[in-house]
Amino acid sequence: MTEPAGDGTRVLVVEDDRPLGALLLRMFAAQGYRAELAPDGQRGLHLALSREYDVMVIDRGLPAIEGLDLLGRLRRSGMTTPALILTALGTLADRIGGLDGGADDYLVKPFEVEELLARVRVLARRRAQSAGVVPVGDARFDLVTRAVTTPGGDAVTLSGRESDLLRLLAQYPSRVFTRDEIVARIFPETATDSLVDTYVHYLRRKLGADVVRTVRGVGYRLGAL
Repeated sequence: MTEPAGDGTRVLVVEDDRPLGALLLRMFAAQGYRAELAPDGQRGLHLALSREYDVMVIDRGLPAIEGLDLLGRLRRSGMTTPALILTALGTLADRIGGLDGGADDYLVKPFEVEELLARVRVLARRRAQSAGVVPVGDARFDLVTRAVTTPGGDAVTLSGRESDLLRLLAQYPSRVFTRDEIVARIFPETATDSLVDTYVHYLRRKLGADVVRTVRGVGYRLGAL
């Protein structure tokens, strides 16, 4: 077994085989990852859309929503989180279909633990490297460190929730998020969307009125078109 290297990397495991799912959670935890398990495709879809992950590990033969169908829905929503398909379906056609269906990697069961961990490390590094720095109004936002800097090089201090909201919008700069979607992802403990408007106001006050754009009747997106 390798030395713990997860460093808090967030992993979503979508696996209906309960013993295997529990084994994967223990394996990831031992390596320093923060992993969650979804036992079917419907739960996997909900978790993936309502929480933030760095890597997804998805079985194909899932109840409720099949693995590639699940991944296709996530990709069509604009989600770019790296995904590894972990499945017993291992023909050439299966592997090609999985990669063409939106997977970043494909591993066939039974598998070696060291190989799975190595592949997840690669995907996690790819996620971190591709995150980059995004312009937010006149400032720049580092999606990895969450640091905000002005054109003059000054740092802008954001609260945890402000940072979470800005990161969500900055990850998908062309996507409009409804208030309900933002509540589910950033403020899951509250049922009101007025909190969203409040935090949008906070971001505009700190970073300028153009940092978040209101799309009337729909919700919010990053900046102006």
